[in-house]
Amino acid sequence: MSLLTGNSHSLSEEEIDEYSDGTVKLRNSNIELMDQDILYHLALGSESHDLVEMFGDVKFVCMGGTPKRMENFAHFIMEDIGYKLPAGTQLQDISAYSYRYSMYKVGPVLCVSHGMGTPSVSILMHEMIKLMYHAKCKDPVFIRIGTCGGIGVEGGTVIITEDALDGQLRNSHEFTILGQTIHRPAKLDKKLARELKSLSSADDPYDTIIGKTLCTNDFYEGQGRLDGAFCEFSENDKMAYLEKLQEHGVVNIEMESTIFAALTHHAGIKAAVVCVALLNRLNGDQVNAPKEVMHEWQQRPQILVSRYIRKILAQHGQLKSLFGHQGSIKSPRRFKLVQQESQAHE
Repeated sequence: MSLLTGNSHSLSEEEIDEYSDGTVKLRNSNIELMDQDILYHLALGSESHDLVEMFGDVKFVCMGGTPKRMENFAHFIMEDIGYKLPAGTQLQDISAYSYRYSMYKVGPVLCVSHGMGTPSVSILMHEMIKLMYHAKCKDPVFIRIGTCGGIGVEGGTVIITEDALDGQLRNSHEFTILGQTIHRPAKLDKKLARELKSLSSADDPYDTIIGKTLCTNDFYEGQGRLDGAFCEFSENDKMAYLEKLQEHGVVNIEMESTIFAALTHHAGIKAAVVCVALLNRLNGDQVNAPKEVMHEWQQRPQILVSRYIRKILAQHGQLKSLFGHQGSIKSPRRFKLVQQESQAHE
């Protein structure tokens, strides 16, 4: 990457060849010069933990906003793929000492919370990509599972992102690095999106669609809401904007897709975004669905992603051979240091 151009390039043929063995590569030669790479916000370290033993079998990294959602998904996927924990054990939050993100491992599936908004996702993504690298994972698939506001689609609709757009409808994410502005393509795997769509069922009591997603930097003004602490535009202005988005093919709005797409694409990782709409923004700004309805809606993207995971595992004959194992600590002294370092970065 050259900051002088103001843009970052896509992977060249030579760079793509480097990924041919399926392992995740980093674009940072400094990592290999470090005594230990501490993943501060995950409470893990490359020398304190045996990351290959702990995470080397990971094939699917599923991310969502809240710790509770991802804990629920971990239990859901564990039952759905028939994964069995060793007797006397239970699911544990691997990153509990970080106090920031939560992480649960269910065999080849890693369930991680990413918080809200692009800055929170960016921090997690850097460390998750490095985790995949240190663990020597091969061909991991990253999937974001979330909620969103629909545009012209009703609450409960499952939306698979085709293109992630920023506030100016650019299919990229803008970064300021060393005082210079660059753009990285916010590309998701369209083949994966189509495969996920193919797993929707005619028996599902809701629609599953593919469309463009608008990613904003805030929840209120950036999304054209009238109910924030500040609002210096009219309802007519808001509706004209939402109609413009709809004409451009945008079907939903959220706050994480461009950074998620840009960083996975930059790392050569196959990725997808699957969200459920909590309301149709053309009809209002506030979610009024009952709690139990909201809970059922939020399970819908999980069901679709679980179908995909089951399909891939079945294709590789791995659906019935899963048995849990806990990772090991290589160095108790370094393990304690990682805990202290993570807690110091509150």
